[in-house]
Amino acid sequence: MGLMNGKDADDNGTGKEKGPRPEGTLRGISMLASMGITMVACTFIGLLIGIYLDKRFGTEPWLTMIFLILGIAAGFRNIYTTAKRNGL
Repeated sequence: MGLMNGKDADDNGTGKEKGPRPEGTLRGISMLASMGITMVACTFIGLLIGIYLDKRFGTEPWLTMIFLILGIAAGFRNIYTTAKRNGL
């Protein structure tokens, strides 16, 4: 049944409810937002570097594509390390 004297069996008398804490939820949301911003920033920085180098050396569109791919890879690497560090 799970009820003893009107209390949940999981409640060990502390009066605190079990379940997700708001601090944990906010921490998770902020971590996901940080991952998204990091992914966009890495991609955008790679794109800008590629465009600059293409204009400087006249190699359009090759360096733009290369640095865009490197930026995307760097973004995924940062997401992976952040997830691994936080136990996801």
